[in-house]
Amino acid sequence: MVHPYRFFAFAAAALFSQFAQAAEPGRIDAFFGSLNGYLASVIFYDVFPGEASMPFIVAWLIIGAVYLTLRFSFVNLRMMRHGFRVLRGKYHTADDKGEVSSFQALTTALSATVGLGNIAGVAIAISIGGPGATFWMIVAGFLGMTTKFTEATLAQRYREVRPDGHIMGGAMEYLSKGFAEFNLPRTGKVLAGMFAVFTVLGSFGAGSAFQVSQSLGAVQEQIPFFKDTPIAYGLIMGVAVGVVIIGGLRRIAHTAEAVVPSMILIYLAACLWIILGNIDQLPQAIAKIVTEAFAPIAVAGGMVGALVQGFKRAAFSSEAGLGSAAIVHSTASVKYPIRQGMVALYEPFIDTIIICTMTALVIVITGVYNDPATLAIREASKGAALTSVAFATVSDWFPAILTLSVVLFAYSTMISWSYYGERCWAYLFGERTSIAYRVAFLVFIVIASVASASNMVDFTDLLVLAMAFPNLLGLYLLSGKVRAMLTDYQNKLRSGELDREIVKD
Repeated sequence: MVHPYRFFAFAAAALFSQFAQAAEPGRIDAFFGSLNGYLASVIFYDVFPGEASMPFIVAWLIIGAVYLTLRFSFVNLRMMRHGFRVLRGKYHTADDKGEVSSFQALTTALSATVGLGNIAGVAIAISIGGPGATFWMIVAGFLGMTTKFTEATLAQRYREVRPDGHIMGGAMEYLSKGFAEFNLPRTGKVLAGMFAVFTVLGSFGAGSAFQVSQSLGAVQEQIPFFKDTPIAYGLIMGVAVGVVIIGGLRRIAHTAEAVVPSMILIYLAACLWIILGNIDQLPQAIAKIVTEAFAPIAVAGGMVGALVQGFKRAAFSSEAGLGSAAIVHSTASVKYPIRQGMVALYEPFIDTIIICTMTALVIVITGVYNDPATLAIREASKGAALTSVAFATVSDWFPAILTLSVVLFAYSTMISWSYYGERCWAYLFGERTSIAYRVAFLVFIVIASVASASNMVDFTDLLVLAMAFPNLLGLYLLSGKVRAMLTDYQNKLRSGELDREIVKD
């Protein structure tokens, strides 16, 4: 019998062989298109009766997020204030153990989620699902706060400290160990292996290829040189990412800690400038977002179409339900697993409810999502380029600010996703083989610069969303343990025990 991890290794080798044969840009694009067809038949299987389409994976994410939010009595609202205090370092204790601080874990996770999904993904969602997709994106972000809380808590609970000091944590750990506690060790290992493979492949798509293909569209608008020589952009980004990821988690965390707050502030300031400059149109834009969420005009699939686009893009942007961010949250230095879960609540809040909403308002206010002049951009799924057009309506130099934001978002996402993929690769094949993964990750950055954006978007959606299959099974099964930890933690908080543990600086 072939060991499952060897099978995954053979599959990965075969995949790289195909890429090697597809040396020409046209053949690379055709390969992605063919692969997308096979994956889509499973992941986007329609479970909704009638003309409207509801992909199974979207329904899976919605049901899971609603269930967990109700299971934990809206912890995403109740514990936000306490989570902020933990984030500020108030509850530091002598028993905290981990590789990075809670804040560094959050900024590293945010550097992965705050990326082109916030700029390109939102523009694509609105161009397909209409302004109403924004409303459902916000709803998905709100529910996703609980999902992310659950993932981070379990990642801390089941993490493993390796002999070399590195922490191995994430869905692959709580799937394998958690299912074993329910006398299902074999099922847990299979699901953990599936998650690890999906994450490795998803990192090549969402973590590198999508970031490059979408950011390239915005950069080409400002620097014509890259229109004729797109591979040069891929090589530049590959070198810039390689310099950081070779140094491991601590270098990634320090880079994210420095870059993420600045890039978010730059982008939000630009969005606010556009919104305030068109403040008279803001009420109409908000009204359109709300009304078309339930009664969309000329949108494929009607209300369900808007809902699907909103939830799909929110899942890709915040990654709630996918289990990816749990990998880095497992490394945070905290005493109680539930404590990092409360910090993780802020990811979807910042990423989706704040940043994605700001992008959506810019797209809707400027009207580029249905402007005939942008039809070619929309058909090519070049979301970043579409947002660039929206920025250009304010000033000729505003797209330059967007381009800077796009490059920073793409760069930060790539360095964090490289860590997610590398941890899953190490889980499958061992720590010593990590360098092979890092090289492959950098190769995908270059490949993405010569493959089409539309096929890259589809490829990314499929692989990243596939991670939710095994991950949500684990969240369902282990939600009772999270509930027990949450109740115990809240009792200690009310009794004052947690305050007495605080180490005074």
